[in-house]
Amino acid sequence: MSQEKPLPFIYQFGAGAVAGVSEILVMYPLDVVKTRVQLQQGKGAGEEGYNGMVDCFRKIIKNEGFSRLYRGITAPILMEAPKRATKFAANDEWGKVYRKFFDAPQMTQSLSVLTGASAGATESFVVVPFELIKIRLQDRASAGKYNGMVDAFTKIVKAEGIFAMYNGLESTMWRHVLWNAGYFGCIFQVRELMPKAENKGQQTRNDLISGATGGTVGTILNTPMDVVKSRIQNSPRVLGQAPKYNWAWPALATVMKEEGFASLYKGFLPKVLRLGPGGGILLVVFTGMMDFFRQMRGDV
Repeated sequence: MSQEKPLPFIYQFGAGAVAGVSEILVMYPLDVVKTRVQLQQGKGAGEEGYNGMVDCFRKIIKNEGFSRLYRGITAPILMEAPKRATKFAANDEWGKVYRKFFDAPQMTQSLSVLTGASAGATESFVVVPFELIKIRLQDRASAGKYNGMVDAFTKIVKAEGIFAMYNGLESTMWRHVLWNAGYFGCIFQVRELMPKAENKGQQTRNDLISGATGGTVGTILNTPMDVVKSRIQNSPRVLGQAPKYNWAWPALATVMKEEGFASLYKGFLPKVLRLGPGGGILLVVFTGMMDFFRQMRGDV
């Protein structure tokens, strides 16, 4: 991510972990609202349905209490450290691989997109089990079924088998490939277009703007796959029955056929409000931590 000499993997991992946990502590309620809206089939009606982000916030707080907006946060907290660390570290490592393979002295726009997509695919293998537990805990219908992350893991494995923890791997890969390609590709382009930072304040401004722009574009690209992923991971596997939502592209076609194209962008507003500013937070914290590690090592 940084233009300076790359640091060893352990420092990239640490910086990514701190950046990821910082982002989720600020933005998690928007993720709960996004998941509730995405899992709702058809249009929300009555006291049980949600007519949008604000209505979902209001009904969760009114009917279930404010603390429900943080239900299931343990799984994402445990996931975010390895997830974000893997995202940034894999992006740096894949960048080295592709620069060497294509004999490119520095990153280009196309290499940034390719590198981001590869990092997204790598990241998917880390996050799927955590994502599945998070989705199950966030769903209102599962409120009384699971008593927390460990209980959810135990019951899912007992009822559906250990491999059920990787339900939705394919759709998660598509989601992360699309988001990371848009995110890292946009960061590169926006940084190139912005005035060169003369001081730390201007560098933070550039990181916030480029990170937020990348997060927004990535969200536009990957929301349909995020909707499909939520549906797949919230569908318990029953022996002898084919699930309604299984593979990514057929599930996407099913949702679009039954609910219309707009349904593929359910939860878009809370998602973009989280991942737009969240992308800026990620980049600022990650860059700040990398600078801190360089100073600590005496590399500046």
